[in-house]
Amino acid sequence: MAKDLAKAVGYAYVDSGAMYRSVTLFCQRRGLINEDVVDEPALKNLIDDIRIEFRLNQETKKNETFLNGENVENEIRTLAVSNQVSVVSAVGFVRKAMVRQQQAFSKDRGVVMDGRDIGTVVFPDAELKIFLTASPEIRAQRRYDELKQKGQEESFDAILENVKKRDYIDQNRAESPLRRAEDALLLDNGNMTIEEQKKWLLDRFSETLKRVNG
Repeated sequence: MAKDLAKAVGYAYVDSGAMYRSVTLFCQRRGLINEDVVDEPALKNLIDDIRIEFRLNQETKKNETFLNGENVENEIRTLAVSNQVSVVSAVGFVRKAMVRQQQAFSKDRGVVMDGRDIGTVVFPDAELKIFLTASPEIRAQRRYDELKQKGQEESFDAILENVKKRDYIDQNRAESPLRRAEDALLLDNGNMTIEEQKKWLLDRFSETLKRVNG
């Protein structure tokens, strides 16, 4: 939804979840995670060396994630990364570093950003906030279908367990927990088509523009 809206209105699109996934991949490659425990002192020494960018693929017309100049779009979507991203994203200095990068994306341009703390921490004064939800089963099925389409075979039950585990960790972490901002619009898209989602979001965007511009 966020990608579609950004494309429709000509704004930049930023996937904050991809940023935390990239840091997780960085940690896995450096051996900084052992049994879901992050080597925080070692990571803290390296956090300023992690640079994440989003570049438009001219062939697919989709944004892809780059970690220190390397395209990691497919690798960060694996279940191996999904299983550890919540423990990495719960680290306070990691979140602060990513928030700085996220806020920098919005300088001098409109931005559509998705993530679990955007409306509460990254952009608490955003003109439009959407709190998107669906049942764990529906979200797991979507992720299963997405991975299968990319040629990555994973167990549906394993994906569902991961979705529930991530929700629990993110909702209960001390740093920037997952919660709905008081002024966020609630949307349960569990039974909506993609076209219905697009129309709903564009309508909310148009209403917001009218309100902001008087």
